[in-house]
Amino acid sequence: MQVRGLGYITIESAKPESWREFGTQVLGAMPAPGLPDDGRVYLKLDERAFRIMIEPGARDRFGVAGWELGGAGALDAAARELESAGVPYKRGTPEQAQARRVGELLMLDDPAGNALELFHTPILEHSRFVSPVGVAGFVTGELGMGHVVLPAAELDAADAFYTGLLGFRPTDVMRVDPAAVPDRDPADGPARLHFYHCNPRHHSLALMEAGHPAGLVHLMLEVSSLDEVGYALDRCAAHGVPLSATLGRHVNDHTVSFYVQTPSGFDVEFGFGGRHVEPGNHTTTEITAVSYWGHRFAGPPAD
Repeated sequence: MQVRGLGYITIESAKPESWREFGTQVLGAMPAPGLPDDGRVYLKLDERAFRIMIEPGARDRFGVAGWELGGAGALDAAARELESAGVPYKRGTPEQAQARRVGELLMLDDPAGNALELFHTPILEHSRFVSPVGVAGFVTGELGMGHVVLPAAELDAADAFYTGLLGFRPTDVMRVDPAAVPDRDPADGPARLHFYHCNPRHHSLALMEAGHPAGLVHLMLEVSSLDEVGYALDRCAAHGVPLSATLGRHVNDHTVSFYVQTPSGFDVEFGFGGRHVEPGNHTTTEITAVSYWGHRFAGPPAD
């Protein structure tokens, strides 16, 4: 099978209204029109009905990453491949597919325990994207909505799942100081971090060899200009939202970005200028630094 891109994410939150304010007033997403008033918070970034869904729950934690396939035939083929590989899955009900605003979906877990969904035929919502704080737009389209970095203590099994079964291609790899990784025992040494692409975006997925209490290391959203990154930094300061990392430029995807803490305990990377690769014609490299400059990450909170 061949995943086309990251279609949507869901988040469980005990404070969905905090997410509504964070998503609209800090990130600059649009409250999604035309969706039911069912207690969920829906955030719109483009012509999709939504890209981020926050579901009320007893805890704050990442929910599901939704990965897009090319059509109904591709989804049926994916189901057959999952069965052949002995990977358990469930077909979403029509009601579940309608809630996601997609044609059909499959629901399953990767070998690291991360929940994911495979879907086809997103239902578009054609009202103009109008950010409540003036964001001109997010970089999506054929690149998907951005990227996710997932915890994967069982990295080798997860790597085989995403590359051997879902069709992701390795972009680059690195080793991360265990002191910088949540839930990593320093005695285990550096944590491996692998990056993967499924379209021209440098990476739509990364896997970190560690656990994470929030179920997600970070979500990346890309905007169309460097000024938009600066405006977002100002909004973080105005709303008193703590940064997890200062402005910087990554060595692998060249994105100029900062990291901000979400109400659910994981980070959002907010950036501009991500590098593109040519799928099927890219040489995997090992990188030995996080950034050319900046990205000073905050340490653990003081006791």
